[in-house]
Amino acid sequence: MLVDDMTRKFDHTKIWQAWRANRLFQTMKLPLIMRSRSAVRSLKSFFPILACISFITALLLNSFNPVMAQLPRQEIRGVWITNNDFDTLKDRTKVQEAMTQLRGLNFNTIYPVVWNSGYVMYPSAVAQRAGIQPFVFKGSDGHDILADLINQAHRRGLLAIPWFEFGFMAPPTSELALEHPEWLTQKRDSSQTSISAAGEVVWLNPFHPEVQQFITSLVVETVTQYDVDGIQFDDHMSLPHEFGYDPYTIALYTEETKNRPPSNPQDEIWMRWRADKITAFMVQLNQAVKARKPNAIFSVSPNYYDFAYKFQLQDWLAWMRQNIVDELIVQIYRPDLQSFVSNISRREIQEAQQMIPTGIGVMTGLRNRPVSIQQIKAQVRAAQARGLGITFFYYETLWNSAPEPPSQRIAGFKSLFPTPAFRSAIQSGI
Repeated sequence: MLVDDMTRKFDHTKIWQAWRANRLFQTMKLPLIMRSRSAVRSLKSFFPILACISFITALLLNSFNPVMAQLPRQEIRGVWITNNDFDTLKDRTKVQEAMTQLRGLNFNTIYPVVWNSGYVMYPSAVAQRAGIQPFVFKGSDGHDILADLINQAHRRGLLAIPWFEFGFMAPPTSELALEHPEWLTQKRDSSQTSISAAGEVVWLNPFHPEVQQFITSLVVETVTQYDVDGIQFDDHMSLPHEFGYDPYTIALYTEETKNRPPSNPQDEIWMRWRADKITAFMVQLNQAVKARKPNAIFSVSPNYYDFAYKFQLQDWLAWMRQNIVDELIVQIYRPDLQSFVSNISRREIQEAQQMIPTGIGVMTGLRNRPVSIQQIKAQVRAAQARGLGITFFYYETLWNSAPEPPSQRIAGFKSLFPTPAFRSAIQSGI
């Protein structure tokens, strides 16, 4: 019985304590509930403002998305303008139409020839002093062709990079060769000519200080006298490996190495010595250009490396690694796609892509050898798939001297470059 009484007493005590705790909790909870309800009412009043902000933000983001999606890729989309294009170059109206059309097709760079067959394409005090050019190329109304072309290109947002096409090469009948025979180099058998795509040519001695000064003066004159975005040198800024047996070079090599040049023109040491001399000159030439125009693009357009070095003593890979090349366009003129793809996939091209803007030279045809738009499109797309830019050789064969009607060719190029790709002459890497 005592246990039951104590149990009942304990139960009543617990009930009383629970009732008091509950009342106390209810008293404490009331202000919290009041404050919570007030906060909810405040949030509810703020919901319309939040909804409005969200709606405006969504509209703004939707309007920005198309702009961001249309940002152009930075790539080379160029074309070489050659002596064969002179009918266009000399006519202001045709130049204007050409630049307008190129811009409309989303090209961004032109490479007009300024040095060809021992002659310059502009009024040159350097050429006159050297006695190599008794005439001046002028437009149909007597105007400066190069100045007009650069001006028209810039008006349409195109870069203009004059092309020093012939490099150390010249026709044997040119005033340059006839007036300065001491500037020419020769083979071991004393012959002075070789056969090139331009026919029979002689070669200026790239190791001779007077030749180096002459070339440098012409280049500096071009970048100083005109509002150019750069200067380009191609596979002729080189020397066929058979050459270098002239008296001046033999004496220089003998003095520096204590040996006469080997009879084998492909001797490894002899080749390296000549290639290094050309590289040293290109370093000096780059410095001369940058001293006049620091932001000028120093562009190089060689053959693929194995050929360039072994047959032309042109070690452009060394030029690039010495940071004197701002842009590389490797000429890959192949009719079949498999060979083309193999050449554009070379390691040195991949290395260049990590350092500087890199492109591939694509043949659009010659007057006696047309190229179909299907071949052009296949090669361009293969290059684009590898992140490479494109420069076409050459302007006339884009759509005028071509196997298809101009309208079909133009439509083909338009499909290759559907959106713009803007460029700047200021080089700061890729």
